[in-house]
Amino acid sequence: MPGRPCSAAAALQLVGERWALLAIREIFYGNRRFDRIVRNTGAPRDRLAARLRALEEAGVVERRPYSERPLRFEYHLTGAGLDLAPVMHALLAWGDRWAVDAPPVAFRHRGAPGSDHDAEHDLDPVTMCRTCGEEARSGGLTIDVRAPGWDRAGPIEGV
Repeated sequence: MPGRPCSAAAALQLVGERWALLAIREIFYGNRRFDRIVRNTGAPRDRLAARLRALEEAGVVERRPYSERPLRFEYHLTGAGLDLAPVMHALLAWGDRWAVDAPPVAFRHRGAPGSDHDAEHDLDPVTMCRTCGEEARSGGLTIDVRAPGWDRAGPIEGV
């Protein structure tokens, strides 16, 4: 029997492989050319090429020509790829806290001009609910299992 129907599992099928997320990171950083992505990820060229092809087929990245002679391409994030920004920020924040001694990269943020936070500062991302505008915290979340034949504990017997 396959595991629980899950959007996280489906997303990981597309972007969960190590080189895929590191390639996406590099494109977020503005490194769009294959050689730079290879250099900055440390990925084997053949593996990285395969991951970028899969990300292109999944609609996460797109190739755009930057040179006609010889024909060369660079990679850009699509809308789906750009929507991974909160995921990347969350992974970096988690890694900064739990996986490294000192953060090797910091995203800087500047609030709206005239606001109390218009000076540049390190980004401290949170997950906000678009409906109510409040921060989503684990204590305020419940699970509504919508997959037929499943509940929170797993598959429903006899269904």
